[in-house]
Amino acid sequence: MAKFLAELLGCTLPEKGASPMFECRSQPHIGLRHVTKQRDKMPQTSPFPAMYGSNVYNKNLYKAKEEDYEGLYYHENNLVSGSLEALIEHLVPTVAYYPDRTYIFTFLLSSRLFIHPYELMSKVCHLCVDQQRLTDPQADKARVRKIAPKILQLLTEWTETFPYDFRDERMMKSLKELTHRLSTGDELYRKAVQQMTQTLIRKLTTLSQYEEALAKINSSVTDRLTVLKTKPQSIQRDILTICSDPFTLAQQLTHIELERLSYIGPEEFIQAFVQKDPLDNDKRCFSDHKKASNLEAYVEWFNRLSYLVATEICMPVKKKHRARVIEFFIDVARECFNIGNFNSLMAIITGMNMSPVSRLKKTWGKVKTAKFDILEHQMDPSSNFYNYRTALRGATQRSITAHSSREKIVIPFFSLLIKDIYFLNEGCANRLPNGHVNLEKFWELAKQVMEFMTWKKVECPFDRDRKILQYLLTAPVFSEDALYLASYESEGPENNMEKDRWKSLRSSLLNRT
Repeated sequence: MAKFLAELLGCTLPEKGASPMFECRSQPHIGLRHVTKQRDKMPQTSPFPAMYGSNVYNKNLYKAKEEDYEGLYYHENNLVSGSLEALIEHLVPTVAYYPDRTYIFTFLLSSRLFIHPYELMSKVCHLCVDQQRLTDPQADKARVRKIAPKILQLLTEWTETFPYDFRDERMMKSLKELTHRLSTGDELYRKAVQQMTQTLIRKLTTLSQYEEALAKINSSVTDRLTVLKTKPQSIQRDILTICSDPFTLAQQLTHIELERLSYIGPEEFIQAFVQKDPLDNDKRCFSDHKKASNLEAYVEWFNRLSYLVATEICMPVKKKHRARVIEFFIDVARECFNIGNFNSLMAIITGMNMSPVSRLKKTWGKVKTAKFDILEHQMDPSSNFYNYRTALRGATQRSITAHSSREKIVIPFFSLLIKDIYFLNEGCANRLPNGHVNLEKFWELAKQVMEFMTWKKVECPFDRDRKILQYLLTAPVFSEDALYLASYESEGPENNMEKDRWKSLRSSLLNRT
């Protein structure tokens, strides 16, 4: 994971000739007491407070204390910090209180930096049972009927938004115990619990099937050199024999992007960067479950597409054919831009800028590069990717006002999204000097992740072409050494360094055969 992050965060648009970018505040501490009645009167938090738009989290908001609610601190009616215990209690509904959805998402997202999800679930269940006296045989049934829908709503939001938490058997055990108490003797609640559980199980089953499919795809992918040994290059398939229409290929790339995005859980953005909480004595924090496997698989897809593009360009023997492939991918990249598929766009540009491709000067001499120059300008990393961010805002606005699924598509340049989240996470402390959770930071973090959640829910409106999808996902690609070898075979070495590398690569290939 450490290597994965190190490579991922080196996020800049490579110059021609570069390798792929992913080679691979003080406040007195307030003790917590049961504050159910007081919590019923707490101000609700407005959705993602605008006061934090400046990204400055360490300004001194605490000199003029405004409102305290036994471990929670508010500023201008916005919850900005609190003890972990108070924040957990703030999550739990009562007969007269239900936390707003912004808080639920933000706390469930960020709490895993301080406490295991199964431990949080255990505490939530305990508070629900204890506060509402659900274990008391004489409990007021009318009161139970009032609180049960709210607790079920909280559990439903948790299972729908963070379903992967429930791959942990300890989570499922707590969930079953609490829902059993709520549904006993009431058919209406029993049906609601059954529906929630069935939906959760379907999601987890689908995830397992997706992971199995990915494993099969990865195991079937081989190096193009291995294929060359058994099948002459003249009869091998290439991208143009599979799909010669740039728009169609861009649509199929969008299918892959949206499918893989859909399986990334919001918690993966947090868990990818999780570090041990200094107040947590458990040194094995988060070591017992997958942290960001779907996020990593998505980054691997970016790498594959970059290498596939480079392979398709370097593979043809004839210069005219190579130039035609380059122009085809330029058109595909432009269509990706028009669709709002910025991740495929950047992967294509990255593949075309890899050194084995960029050194083919005679080939590039036959290419009309004006359209490619425009695309590179759009993804220019200068001024913190200003041009790209402007285009992304435009696509996002289009998505908000869209009247069709086609207009809703926004697929961000993923490594930059992760980099933004990473530096937001690293840029300020998770806890304040008094030990309170710095919720001010997590509002902004949640806002960014929620925007991603909106993008990943879009259904791809284009027809699927299984033959094209199969090729994009499984066609053999050259390794970096094989790309250089193919490049030198197409256009000979130009200097002593290239000649030495060519000899070394050829010798290595002969030894392998």
